[in-house]
Amino acid sequence: MIATIATSALMGIDALPVALEIDFSRQGLPAFVMVGLAEGAVREAKERAFSALKSSGYKLPPARITVNLAPADVRKEGSAYDLPLAVGLMAAAGIIPTEALHGWHLAGELSLTGGLKPVHGALSMAALARAKDAKGLILPQANAAEASVVEGLPVYGAASLAQVVGHLLGHEELSPCVCDLQALWREHERFLLDFSEVKGQEHAKRAIEIAAAGNHNLLFLGPPGSGKTMLARRIPTVLPPLSFGEALEVTKVYSVSGSLPPDTPLMVTRPFRSPHHTISDAGLIGGGHYPRPGEVSLAHCGVLFLDELPEFKKHVLEVLRQPLEDGQVTISRAAISLCYPASLMLVAAMNPCPCGYLGDERHACSCSDMAVQRYRSRLSGPLLDRIDLHVEVPAVDYKELRAVGQGSDSASMRERILAARKVQAERYAGLPLLTNSQLSGRLLERFCHLGEAEHAFLEQAVRRLGLSARAFTRILRIGRTIADLAGVERLEVAHLAEAINYRSMDRQVTS
Repeated sequence: MIATIATSALMGIDALPVALEIDFSRQGLPAFVMVGLAEGAVREAKERAFSALKSSGYKLPPARITVNLAPADVRKEGSAYDLPLAVGLMAAAGIIPTEALHGWHLAGELSLTGGLKPVHGALSMAALARAKDAKGLILPQANAAEASVVEGLPVYGAASLAQVVGHLLGHEELSPCVCDLQALWREHERFLLDFSEVKGQEHAKRAIEIAAAGNHNLLFLGPPGSGKTMLARRIPTVLPPLSFGEALEVTKVYSVSGSLPPDTPLMVTRPFRSPHHTISDAGLIGGGHYPRPGEVSLAHCGVLFLDELPEFKKHVLEVLRQPLEDGQVTISRAAISLCYPASLMLVAAMNPCPCGYLGDERHACSCSDMAVQRYRSRLSGPLLDRIDLHVEVPAVDYKELRAVGQGSDSASMRERILAARKVQAERYAGLPLLTNSQLSGRLLERFCHLGEAEHAFLEQAVRRLGLSARAFTRILRIGRTIADLAGVERLEVAHLAEAINYRSMDRQVTS
C-alpha cells in the first residue's frame, strides 16, 4: 500500500510543497530506503519515527519500506519530517485509513518517547498550507501560536504522536489555536528607552529624525562616552510601526533561522541587531553549508547597528554593499541559490581616531596623522558613500548633563517622522518605492527638482568637497526628506545645505 502525506520544505523564508510518499510492501526482505535528496537530519528521521511509534504503542509488521520525498530534485533538511513519516508509516500499514489524511498538512520533530518538539519555519509552512487550501495544519504545540497568525487556516497544536493519531481517527479532537493579533500589538510594542533620557546632542537627534523619516543610513562620529551607542539604541522608538505584511516577513526570517522567541508568535516591533565586531562575513550576510539568514536579514525592516565600525574586518564590511543597495541578500552555493530580505536602516558608530579624542577640547589626541589616516582607511569609499548621514557627536557639557526636562523625546520625534512618512506614502502611491532613500534615476529628477540657485549651490559644493556621484544622489535624497519634515514640496538651498552638513567624512577626507 502507498500512503501520501502533505508537508513542506523551507526555501529561503518561504515553504515549498513536499509530498512524502511511502510504499509499504510485504514482499521481499525487510528494508528501509529513503530517496528524494534528504540530508542527514531527514535520513535520521527513520530512527526517531520507529522509536516514537514503539513508545506510543503502535507496532508495524516487517516490510520493505520505500520513502520518497517529492519533488526529488529539491533538497530537504531539518527534523520537521519526523511526524509526517510516522503518520505515513501507520497509514501505509493500514493502521490509519489513507482517506483520513486527505487535506491535512503535517510537520514536527519527534522525541524517542513519542512527544512532539518544535521546528523552524512554522509560519512559512502555514502560509503554504493556506495557499494549498488545506483542511488544517498539525504542528507541535510550541509552534501552534506562530502558525495561527495566518488567517483562514485551522492550526492544531499537538503534544504527542498519539494525540495526532487520535485526532486523525476522530477519537480525540484537538482544538484549533486562535491568535489575537490586536493583543499581540498591545503587549509587545512597548519601549523601555526614550530619547528624553539623552542629555544634549540635539544635533544628533535631528539627524536621527531625518534618517528615520527617509529610512537613510547613519554614521555617528565622536569620542568615547559621547552617547553614540545610547542614541543608536533608541532609534527603534521613533520608527513607524510595522505593517502586518512587514511583521509577517520579519517573523518568517526569525522563524526559519530559529531565532523567534518562544513567547513571540509575531514580531510586532522593528528589530534592532547589534553584532560584535568579531563577526564573520557569513554571520553578517548569511551563509553556511545550507544557507541561513545573517544579521542583515535579521535586521530586516529594522536597524542594524555596527558599533566601533573600523574594528570590523574590512572584507566583512564590504559584503554590505549589495544589501544596502538592493534591500536583499542573494546567497549562492554549488547546489542552491537563496534570496533573503535585507531592507534595513544601517546605523554605525566610530571614534574619530584610534585613541578616540581627535578634535576633543578636553583631551589631547595622541595619534599621528598617519595613524588617523590608517584608521579611517579601514572604511572604503564605496561603503561610506552608501551611508547617507555622517554625524559628529561631541562630548556633552556638564550643564547639559544636569539639565532636567529639556530636549526632544521619542513621542514628539515619532510624530514628526510619521507625518513625513505619510507625505512620502502619498507622493509615491502607485510607484515601486516607499521612502526617499529609494529614489533613483528619473524618479530622483522628478521629485527632487532644483532651481538655478540650488543647482549653482550644489555645483560649488560638489567641486569643493570632491563628492562622488553617489554622494550627490544621497544629498538630494536627504534634502528631499528635510523638505518633507518641514512640510515644503520644493527643495531649497537651506535644505541642501543642511544635507551637505551631514557629510562630514567627505569634508574631512578631502581636507
